[in-house]
Amino acid sequence: MHVRSVGRLLLCSALALGLSSSAAFAQAGQDMKDAGHATKDAAVDTGHATKTVAKKTAHGTKKVYHKTAHGTKVAAHKTADGAEVVGHDTKVGAKKTWHATENVGDKVADKPATH
Repeated sequence: MHVRSVGRLLLCSALALGLSSSAAFAQAGQDMKDAGHATKDAAVDTGHATKTVAKKTAHGTKKVYHKTAHGTKVAAHKTADGAEVVGHDTKVGAKKTWHATENVGDKVADKPATH
């Protein structure tokens, strides 16, 4: 009888070990599925976040572009206005210098100033 109880004990142990192993394998399979879903969800979230950042960056880039273009136009107009003023002042100064030079020549020749 002692042999039969040892055999039963071994059979029960084998069945218990087999059932617990299959449950562990099933749980491992479910864990792997859950990990795959979590990875997919994280990738989707990352994609959405990247898309949002890209939209904001594009909007900021357009805004900077337009501000730069406007600033360039303003600078060009101010430069043109400044160049016009400098050109006029140079013309007036050149005329005064020319007349003064003519008058010096008249003074040397003892003639009255004509300008």
